Amino acid sequence: MARPDLADAATLGEAWLMLRSAFRSADLETADLDARLLTAKLAGVEPHQLVTGGDAPLGETVRGRLAKALDDRLAGMPVHRILGFREFYGLSLGLSAATLEPRPDTETLIDAVLPLVREKAAATGSCSIADLGIGTGAIGLALLSECPQATCLGVDVSADAVKTALENARQLGLSMRYRAIEGNWLSGIDAQFDLIVSNPPYIPTADLSGLSREVTEHDPVQALDGGTDGLDAYRAIASQAGDRLVRGGYLAVEFGIGQGASVSMIFAAHGFAEAGMFRDLGGVERVLLFTMQGEPKPVTRDF
Repeated sequence: MARPDLADAATLGEAWLMLRSAFRSADLETADLDARLLTAKLAGVEPHQLVTGGDAPLGETVRGRLAKALDDRLAGMPVHRILGFREFYGLSLGLSAATLEPRPDTETLIDAVLPLVREKAAATGSCSIADLGIGTGAIGLALLSECPQATCLGVDVSADAVKTALENARQLGLSMRYRAIEGNWLSGIDAQFDLIVSNPPYIPTADLSGLSREVTEHDPVQALDGGTDGLDAYRAIASQAGDRLVRGGYLAVEFGIGQGASVSMIFAAHGFAEAGMFRDLGGVERVLLFTMQGEPKPVTRDF
């Protein structure tokens, strides 16, 4: 099917249906959802208004935005890259070329540690968090938004990612409790934290070429590449984190499918004890929680 010409669309509803038809013809897996989301967001309306108010005239500004979005999506650009933001745990987070899109699976990490953050804040009046490999700042900012007594230091090897996370903190009104710096995991950091969290790169290098076009062409490689076996980041974090936790503190990491046992062994070799494993909404093991060996453990909660 030839690419539709949005000059032929007189109304917002007609433009939406043109995008949907083009995406279906291109065999996009989420064609209908993509068309609805792009049209609504770029037109500044709620998705249901594409039906209830679809006869609204299509202005030239919106027409231009939708035409570019149509071209970008058919060229393989992900929807949220086109929009420039993605929702995560109820927050709208700006994206940049240096950041991954925060995925719903990572919300499992928030669910796993948020009760601990709240418990610590209730007991002492505060909870200090270190977020390693921050990207958009999604994990740390979500925790701060849910616990007003918490503070977070974010660390990322990419200066551009740090800039993006700081801007997201500013937009969300969380700058007073959020700092972000360029760095290599916890190297050179002397402070101690109640909680250390990370969603590090965990894809084996050899597997990168087999990822979808949307990932390989638009996500930063250094945020994906976990080394030969996908576990390099866990080794680095485990070797540095023990001295950076306060007594009774916790560490939580996201990991890839089938990596749980290996990640647990890496941390055990550095004096950590597994304190909980959490499954994502698809039932896949996704997050591990650790304490230092010999310290109290919480009750394991599966999601």
